[in-house]
Parts: sequence; structure tokens; C-alpha cells
Amino acid sequence: MAIEWRTSYEIGIKQIDMQHKALFDKINDLLEACNSQKGKEEVINTINFLGDYVVTHFSDEEKLQRESGYPEYANHKAAHDKFIKDYENLKARFEQEGASLNFVITVNKVVIDWLIKHIGSADKAFGDYIKAKE
Repeated sequence: MAIEWRTSYEIGIKQIDMQHKALFDKINDLLEACNSQKGKEEVINTINFLGDYVVTHFSDEEKLQRESGYPEYANHKAAHDKFIKDYENLKARFEQEGASLNFVITVNKVVIDWLIKHIGSADKAFGDYIKAKE
């Protein structure tokens, strides 16, 4: 099941929106690799990308929040920290199970729910805060 980027997910900060779009693309690549029973190497490459992505993207987003004095920074960072733990659990699960049906379901639950809920609410609120400051 692919997830589709929608303009409604844009928060109005070009750098962050581009990173979010890249994440949607990589999650779709991961789901496609799992569903097509492609090699473990392709799946692990995508999982590794996600690990690098969360470090870079969360760092960029948190820096912008600190610089702007965003009042919800601590809560937003806590949500990022929780996702990093969820990601680490997901990676460990893949290493144990491989691209099983249960793994694909977990990816859908953890990552896609995160994307839709976090970007659609928490990141959107940050974008609104930045727009109000301008």
C-alpha cells in the first residue's frame, strides 16, 4: 500500500517539505521492496536510509524550532525521540524476521501512522507558528 504525498502535508518551510516528500518516497520504496519480495539488501538499504534520514531531518527541524523560539519544541523533540526508538525496534525486528508480512504490517503501523499524524498535526503547527511570526 503506497502512501501519497498531498499538498495538505506541506508546512510552508521548503527544506522541511522537501525532506518530508523524500521520506514518503523512501517509505514507498520500502513497502514496494517488501511486497515484491525483493532482496534483503534492498530492504536494508531503505531501512538504513531511514536511520540517516531521522538524524538529519529531526536535527534540521529541531534547529529551526530552537532558532525561532517555538514554544512546543520540548514536546516536538520528545515525539522525535520516541520515533527514533520505534525505528530502532523496527530495524531490529527486520534483522530477526526479514521482510515478513508482520514486518510490513509493523512498517505500516509505525511509520505511516507517524507520517500522517506527526506531519499533519505537529509539523503543521510548527509551520503555522513560523507563518504567524513572519
